Amino acid sequence: MQGRLPAWAQDSLLAVFVTVMQVQGTVVRATGQPEVVLRPLADLGYLGYALLVASGAVVVVRRRWPVAVFAVTALASLVYYALDFPDGPGWLGLFVATYTLTALGDGRRSLVIAGTGITALAACWLVAATDIEPPAAIGWVYFRIGASVMSAALGESVRSRKVIAAEALARAEEEARARVDAERLRIAREVHDTVAHAIAVINVQSGVTAHVLDKRPDRARVALEAIERTSSRALHEMRAILGVLRDGDGDRVPFPGLGQLDELAAKAREAGLDVDLSSVSPPPPVPSAVGSAVYRILQESITNVIRHVGPTRVTVALDYGAETLEVRVTNEGPAAAGRHEPGRGILGMRERCQLLGGDLDAGPLPDGGFAVTARLPLAPAG
Repeated sequence: MQGRLPAWAQDSLLAVFVTVMQVQGTVVRATGQPEVVLRPLADLGYLGYALLVASGAVVVVRRRWPVAVFAVTALASLVYYALDFPDGPGWLGLFVATYTLTALGDGRRSLVIAGTGITALAACWLVAATDIEPPAAIGWVYFRIGASVMSAALGESVRSRKVIAAEALARAEEEARARVDAERLRIAREVHDTVAHAIAVINVQSGVTAHVLDKRPDRARVALEAIERTSSRALHEMRAILGVLRDGDGDRVPFPGLGQLDELAAKAREAGLDVDLSSVSPPPPVPSAVGSAVYRILQESITNVIRHVGPTRVTVALDYGAETLEVRVTNEGPAAAGRHEPGRGILGMRERCQLLGGDLDAGPLPDGGFAVTARLPLAPAG
């Protein structure tokens, strides 16, 4: 962040501030209340000053060695009050070190270290204050204990918030990756359905063209025109599907749904199928995801018939219920039962249904032929 001091500069300024406050504050308080002073700061070779300076200066490396800084400040406070040096703000460095220990620590281990240190300090402070005069000065001992506990709690609170924020960010990134993967999978399904259907139709029509090219040129022309229309529609649909990968909005069209079922049936008839589409016209409004799933299921079913059975009769029935839309695609032909093995097409249709909270059945009929039945809730779950 621009305009913000680096961490080492912040800690250097903090160490200077704490050191000055500890020394100056203690000197002022000792001068103002001489009756409380048990041992001058200059006693024992200026040891009192040295302890105050050491516990303040060590704050400069609090981020790098938080445990060591806590240990130094705790030991300095222990020696300071055990030798009956005057009370004052000599605990600032300890409070900063305690906060840093729990804020930058790993949770439980840091709390155990802080709790053990505060307990030991509290016992030593209370023992050192047994003969304190005046007796009212004992309140500062309880203040040090309470402030130490609050420093540890504040640091743990900050650490917990950072952990929660990091976990939330990780979850958001994971969800974003999942959405990207789901979009890629959806595009792959759309591309598969579009290309597979177009290639199946073109394959049939090209076979017809090769067969009748010399004998019936007019029929060959019709087949070539069907190939042209099928390839043009496939290219147009591919552009619409892959348009989501472009930066701009482009010339996108809505994904096919119930309104394009008649067009799909017409293309199937051009490929040689006898399609009987039983549906309400115009279709009632349904969620776009449901309509798109119905279109893709019918497209995949027709593609399978073209690929595995050839010219035959296909019956498509749509049953609009109060809560469920059922689509049933059946085809005739004794050879159909042995050729519709579960493949990627049927698995893809089943996955579409399951993503919306529905189900799909696909299998041979007792009297020959094959049936695909999909049930989709009108309030899709996915």
